[in-house]
Amino acid sequence: MMPEAATPMLHHRLLGYLDEVARSGSIRQAAKRLGVASSAVNRQILALEEAMGTPLFERLPRGLRLTAAGEVLMRHVRDTLNDHERMLAQVAALKGLTRGEVTVATMVSIAAGVLPGVIRAFRETHPHIVVKVMVLPAEAIAPALLAGEADLALAYRFPPDPRLRCIAEFEHRLGAVMAPDHPLNGRYQVRMADCLAHPLVVADRSMTLRTVLEQLVPEGASFTPVVETNSLELMKRLAQTSPHITFVNLSDVGEEIRRGVLAFTPLADAGAIIQRASLMQRARSALDGPAHLLAIRIQAEFARESTID
Repeated sequence: MMPEAATPMLHHRLLGYLDEVARSGSIRQAAKRLGVASSAVNRQILALEEAMGTPLFERLPRGLRLTAAGEVLMRHVRDTLNDHERMLAQVAALKGLTRGEVTVATMVSIAAGVLPGVIRAFRETHPHIVVKVMVLPAEAIAPALLAGEADLALAYRFPPDPRLRCIAEFEHRLGAVMAPDHPLNGRYQVRMADCLAHPLVVADRSMTLRTVLEQLVPEGASFTPVVETNSLELMKRLAQTSPHITFVNLSDVGEEIRRGVLAFTPLADAGAIIQRASLMQRARSALDGPAHLLAIRIQAEFARESTID
């Protein structure tokens, strides 16, 4: 018989432990972000694995990875966390926190990728909160947050700064994105060398993604894109027509994958390259009600997009 913590009404703290370990792939890193002892997190996970009679994580030399049973459980965990968020929204409404405005500073790729889904979901539960989005060059995002022009900032590769506090981090898979009828679609993974024979639509040099892509080009190979742009929307639109290929993070194309107009295949070469988005706030400023609620919604949506089938 499962203990109370392993029933469908899993304790909320344990849900948070599981979610953070699954996202970070490390008990130590998860414990650090949660502000608890590593032993406490490990003890909870081991107890749950024993109660369920199956491992939830594979113990690898470089960290943890969900097993098939763990994947099933994590879908339940994230559904439950989302339900918890909706409950908090209802409680917040009773406290009068669902009016006001919140400003988030971000970069062009996130604004055209996962952020529209975040805002749509947020507006459904908080229709009286005005959301303002500032799309800025990568180097201007942190200064805008520090200057008080934004309440939250969401971007890749924030420079270390003690005046900023990280609320959450999200790691993303980089892949080749193409139309469902593209000849490369259907593979478990592809290499950059496989893609070079096709017309490439890539990020221009104003985007941090371009530097990542150039690291993946085999030595001596010709990297000659047919389109270079700082518009993620244009990259996604052109990739819907074979034989074009573009390269973006999985979270950037979640909606298009669900609609069946794009396919995502992980890049085998990118295994050692981590694309990490961070949600930040000013270190010495507490988030007000609207900003806190939007931060919760951003975390829930990024967790959902990282587990697209």
